[in-house]
Amino acid sequence: MIVSMKRGASREEIDHVCRRIEQFGYRVHSINGAERVVIGAVGRGDLTQAIEQLESAAGVETVVPISQPFKLVSREIQPARSVIRVNGCRIGGGDFTVIAGPCSVESEEQILATAHAVQAAGGRILRGGAFKPRTSPYDFQGLEVEGLRLLRKAKECTGLAIITEVISDSDLEMVAEYADIIQVGARNMQNYALLKAAGRLDKPVMLKRGFASTMKELLLSAEYIASTGNQRVILCERGIRTFETYTRNTLDLAAVPALQELTHLPVLVDPSHGTGRRSLIPAMARAAVACGADGLMIEVHPCPENAVSDGPQSLDLEGFARMMRELEPYIALWKQQREAENASAADAACRQ
Repeated sequence: MIVSMKRGASREEIDHVCRRIEQFGYRVHSINGAERVVIGAVGRGDLTQAIEQLESAAGVETVVPISQPFKLVSREIQPARSVIRVNGCRIGGGDFTVIAGPCSVESEEQILATAHAVQAAGGRILRGGAFKPRTSPYDFQGLEVEGLRLLRKAKECTGLAIITEVISDSDLEMVAEYADIIQVGARNMQNYALLKAAGRLDKPVMLKRGFASTMKELLLSAEYIASTGNQRVILCERGIRTFETYTRNTLDLAAVPALQELTHLPVLVDPSHGTGRRSLIPAMARAAVACGADGLMIEVHPCPENAVSDGPQSLDLEGFARMMRELEPYIALWKQQREAENASAADAACRQ
């Protein structure tokens, strides 16, 4: 349930309501707005009795149940968009964020060349896989710790933030020492032990949609992370499996505005995995901007022909720079729209 406190409610009144919520068997998640405090109550308890009694407490304006099964990530509990700040970037705010880099970290020369090219083209975050979950046990599994060290060196050389995937909760703390953002990949979207472990980190987590998962399942996976204590979650649409065989996956761009109606979390799009075809990535990147995504995640490699993984869906360095130039007018319109939305939301908050 959501408890909205009155404007000017005292700290004593707020603390009293929080204690009462805990007595009813719920966990408290307080959101301190500019005008009022909203308290989310999550868990299992006597909902009817709790609503009746809390409505009578001093300083309480309204108490309403949350209709969605995902509570903390719902826009019911937090209407305003979340902004994830990392290394000077604002993901979900007024900045359009581009994450780019190779599928796998292969060598120092490869990752440094890519990092410099990503930075020069306007990318803000470097991606690169040190641990690679592969369908075949005989495929390249990543450089592991050496890959993490090379990512750190790329950050030191360029200043780019680092995102890399973790595939096991036993490796999570080690990966967190090197990465600015932890990626939970599509294959692990419902690895609940990993999600709960990520929820105990003080690091942003990017959660990629499983290739056979609904939006509701994606949001419930995000809820696992948030309910364990970490609400710095970023969602990524990377395509779902359908009957179509021409593309690697079917990129579900309708999920972007749909998710933004349901959740306050930022939503990014990965057209590389979503299409699996280099030729389709620029067009789908433009479409992702047009449908309101908060950013992109693009696979880039100095020589895709020699890539040990995902070469056919990787842009080369010049191709990435060209795509970024082509995106500029689309991103400019995106920023205008986002500014208008923020102004409208601010006006609505003032009228309440």
